[in-house]
Amino acid sequence: MSVKEMEKYRNYACACGKIHDFSGEVISGCGAINELPRVLKEKGIRRPFIIADENTYKAAGAQAAELCRAAGAEPTEFVFREKKLEPEERTVGLAMLHYDYAADAVIGVGSGVINDISKIVAAVADKPYIIVGTAPSMDGFASATSSLTREGLKISLPSKAAEVIIGDTDILAAAPMHMMLSGLGDMLAKYVSICEWRIANRITGEYYCPVIADLVRRALKKCVDNAEGLLSRDKAAVQAVFEGLVLSGAAMKYAGVSRPASGVEHYISHVFDMRGVEFGTPTELHGIQCAVGTLIAARLYEKLEEITPDAKKGAAYAEGFDPAAWNEELRTFFGRGAEDMIRLEQKEHKYDPAAAARRREIICGAWDEILAVIKEELPSAESLAALYDRLGIPKTVAEIGQPAEILPMTIRATKDIRDKYVLSRLAWDLGILDELAESAK
Repeated sequence: MSVKEMEKYRNYACACGKIHDFSGEVISGCGAINELPRVLKEKGIRRPFIIADENTYKAAGAQAAELCRAAGAEPTEFVFREKKLEPEERTVGLAMLHYDYAADAVIGVGSGVINDISKIVAAVADKPYIIVGTAPSMDGFASATSSLTREGLKISLPSKAAEVIIGDTDILAAAPMHMMLSGLGDMLAKYVSICEWRIANRITGEYYCPVIADLVRRALKKCVDNAEGLLSRDKAAVQAVFEGLVLSGAAMKYAGVSRPASGVEHYISHVFDMRGVEFGTPTELHGIQCAVGTLIAARLYEKLEEITPDAKKGAAYAEGFDPAAWNEELRTFFGRGAEDMIRLEQKEHKYDPAAAARRREIICGAWDEILAVIKEELPSAESLAALYDRLGIPKTVAEIGQPAEILPMTIRATKDIRDKYVLSRLAWDLGILDELAESAK
C-alpha cells in the first residue's frame, strides 16, 4: 500500500456505510520540503505561523522558514525551549499565547508532540494546517486527533487534520535512530489494534470496516518488510515506514475513530504517560512504549488461547467486583487522572450486570470465532521478540524504566482508560483478568 493509492479513497462510498475521505496532499521523497513554496502559493498562504522545538527547528524549521520567505510569505515562529516536551495543557497554552493572530496558516515542524500541539492550535485558530515531518516516529501525521494529557488523563482530542503532509526522506533519514524505531513500534501496534477491532465488533457490535482494516494491514506489512533497512538509514526503508505511518493516520480519519490504529497496547503506553505526568516516573517515546505493550499483549493473547470460557466463573467474578474499592485503587495508582476514568464509567456502565451477562453469552457462543481472529491477526510473541532483538527495540518494561511490579495493575487499569473493548475488558468478562494480569510479570 502506497500513499498514491490513497487517491481512490477520496470521497469513497464504502460498503461499511461510511464515506471515506482524505483530502490532504502527501508529499514524500528526497527533497520534498522544497515543495513548500508551491504549496503556499497554491493555497494563497501569506503569513504562516511555524511551531517547532529547538531540535526540529535545526532539522527543518529554519529551512522551512526560509522557503516560506522564498515564496513571498512572511512567517512568524514559536520555538519551544524545553528539552523534554510533553503534550499537555501547559505546552498547548504556551503555543496559543505565542500565536500570531494575523497568521493565515499553521505549519508544524516536527513529529509526535509538535504535531499534536500544532494540530490543536490550528483547530482553535481555524486555520489550514501543514506538517513538515522531521522523524518517522508516530502515526499522527494524517489523523484529525491529538493525543495529550489533560488533568492527568491521557485523552484523544479532536483537532485539525493536515491539508499537506511533507516527509522529506533526506530529513527523516537523519532523525535519531531511536525515533525511527519508535515509528516502527507504533506500526507494530496495529497487529493488536486490528485484532481487537474485529473482536469488539463480534462481541459488542462496534462499527468495523474491512476495507480500512486491510489498508492498515498492508501498510504494516510494508513497514515490517523494510524494518531492517532502518538500521542502515536506507532511504527507501525510511520512506516506507513514513508512508505506512501516514496511511495508518489516514485510516483513523476514514473510520472517524482511533480504533484502526490503537488498542490495549496503546493503553499500556498511556498508563506509563499518565503516571509520568502525575508522579514523575520515567517515560519513553510513544512508539517504543507501544512496541513493549504490543509484545505484552501478544503474550497475553497466547495465554488467552489456552483457556475455555466459563460463563459461571465470569458471573461470579463480576458479582464479586467492588466498583468503589476499584476506584480507590485507581486513585492510588493514577492520582488525579483517575477521576476522569471514574466519571467515564459513570457514563459507560460497562460493569452493569445485565450488559456483562449479554457479553459473556456472546463470548461463549463465539469463542471459536474469537480464537480464529487472534490466530489470523497476531504474530507469535516469539517472532515479535526476535524482530525486536534484530532491531534493538526494548522488550520489557524494565528496559524502559518501569518496575515489573506495576505491570499487573497496568493491565487491569487499561480497561478504564477509554471506552474501547480491549483485551482487559474481555478478560474481565471471562473472570480471569486478575490471573492474566499477574502472569504478565
